[in-house]
Amino acid sequence: MTDATSASASPPSRRARVRAPELIGKGGWLNTGEMSYTLADLRGRVVILDFWTFCCINCLHVLDELRELEEKHRDTVVIIGVHSPKFVHEAEHQSVVDAVERYGVHHPVLDDPELATWKQYAVRAWPTLVVIDPEGYVVAQHAGEGHAHAIAKLVEELEAEHAAKGTLRRGDGPYVPPEPVATGLRFPGKALVLPGGHFLVSDSTRHQLVELDADGETVVRRIGTGVRGFGPDSFSEPQGLALLPDGKVIVADTVNHALRTYDPVSGVIETVAGTGRQWWQGSPTEGPALEVDLSSPWDVAWWADRVWIAMAGVHQLWTYDPATGTVGVAAGTTNEGLVDGPAAEAWFAQPSGLAAAGDRLWIADSETSALRYVERAGDGDGDGEGEGEGEGDVEGDGFVIRTAVGAGLFDFGHRDGAAEQALLQHPLGVTALPDGSVAVSDTYNHALRRYDPATGEVTTLATDLREPSDAVLVGEDIVVVESARHRLTRLRLPEEAVKVEAVAHRTQREATEVAPGALRLDVVFTAPTGQKLDTRYGPSTRLLVSATPPGLLAEGDGAGTDLHRELVLADGVTEGVLHVSAMAASCDDDPANEYPACHVHQQDWGVPVRVGDTGTSRLALVLAGLGA
Repeated sequence: MTDATSASASPPSRRARVRAPELIGKGGWLNTGEMSYTLADLRGRVVILDFWTFCCINCLHVLDELRELEEKHRDTVVIIGVHSPKFVHEAEHQSVVDAVERYGVHHPVLDDPELATWKQYAVRAWPTLVVIDPEGYVVAQHAGEGHAHAIAKLVEELEAEHAAKGTLRRGDGPYVPPEPVATGLRFPGKALVLPGGHFLVSDSTRHQLVELDADGETVVRRIGTGVRGFGPDSFSEPQGLALLPDGKVIVADTVNHALRTYDPVSGVIETVAGTGRQWWQGSPTEGPALEVDLSSPWDVAWWADRVWIAMAGVHQLWTYDPATGTVGVAAGTTNEGLVDGPAAEAWFAQPSGLAAAGDRLWIADSETSALRYVERAGDGDGDGEGEGEGEGDVEGDGFVIRTAVGAGLFDFGHRDGAAEQALLQHPLGVTALPDGSVAVSDTYNHALRRYDPATGEVTTLATDLREPSDAVLVGEDIVVVESARHRLTRLRLPEEAVKVEAVAHRTQREATEVAPGALRLDVVFTAPTGQKLDTRYGPSTRLLVSATPPGLLAEGDGAGTDLHRELVLADGVTEGVLHVSAMAASCDDDPANEYPACHVHQQDWGVPVRVGDTGTSRLALVLAGLGA
């Protein structure tokens, strides 16, 4: 087993002979021309299993990280996405079919709604990558992001080794692209109403913006080449849109990790923030907008004299100030979860929708299935939502974060009523209504919901939508972006709520049984071949531990630089979630190289635990390597 406190460049620990379990998924195979496959069918190829779920922003990052490797080694490597759902909606087969097209997945996908293969491989986190050699043995496991370089090196080693042994088989893989479908929009993300009454829609899967006539159907023009890219006329899965005071539209160019502006008059597209590179821990968090990396900006809104950015990729809110040309963090710590209070201390989980409404900025916080908001400290209405009223400064601005609806990462459903017990399921959009309430695009419930701050009640406005991701007001109507129906749908705002049967869910992941008292936490990390931990500027690893409820841990929470920790579970708390965030930076191990290439590996785990006398006293989480 690899020592979790150190990195090793030696291959033996990574080449342990562990036979790969079979691939099982009740939902069957996608992108294979209706063929089913076993590991025996793939013998002779390097197989990379990508355990993902389509709600997870880190999983979407890994899809993009793997594209170059997938193309370069197409004749020797087979990538298989093992779709392992968190939310109930993600266990629906058609939803997986939609997601595979929506995110441009160009390899076979096994739909595993019951997590059968996930359990066989003892996976604990989304995303997780498992490498299987041409003889059918597991040789590496990586959790989180930043591993593409390490896997590419390993693939080259495996190709050479098995070519020499005669066990490498080259040729076409099992991927069969689906037939394209002709629709005016394809998985649109967000929309806004232009001053002249036309709609502007982010046509995310086609990497374009589309201007529609006031009827919401007739295409007036398409903006962008339609080919994924970061050129002057290209986008990559654009999402959020907002009008600026000067009449331009600011665009969250999500997979380009950038903000762009589009001038509806001249047609000019300009990059105003981001470098095209993804932000990593340790990168600058403020400065000239074109010099600071961003991470999957999902929505934008003009509020408090600046552009606010739902930075889904790092679980934060950032701002962009066009007057100074600067960006910076406005709220959030990068830790994933639901914690209210001063903006600098709050936790988010993939904020994906924003709506400005007077003295509040509403937030659809998707992974916590929550509706939250930002307001200035001292502006609270005393309703008890959230914590830290009157506290907190963000660069002197004094913003606080509060939660209106939502319980945390693992509780979701469709339940109306008092906000403290109401449930949403992965909402992506929020819209301010004229009466002071807000409409929530409750994406995975296929519904439009309403929260009224005056009464504290949640109701349902409409059902039978298909993955609504945004909505805009047009007179007395609300126009909903039905993303999975590839259209805008106009609804009359109802005077009465729609009655639905209340349901509540928790994630179907099994809890880990842990013994009471002391619990040893080890994060396993093995540096890629030819690399070592980068200690030139101090510790190259980081470990952050917390718990929900906080009382689960008597000792051991907080930040540190060792990838191991002695935890103590509190007496009387029988279950909860351990939140573990780990990062390791490794660089080329070549003393003669003055400027070695370096790579950051990072992952966040939310591990459900249940305390019992027969439980384990050690919890091992694999960041990279083998040995849990």
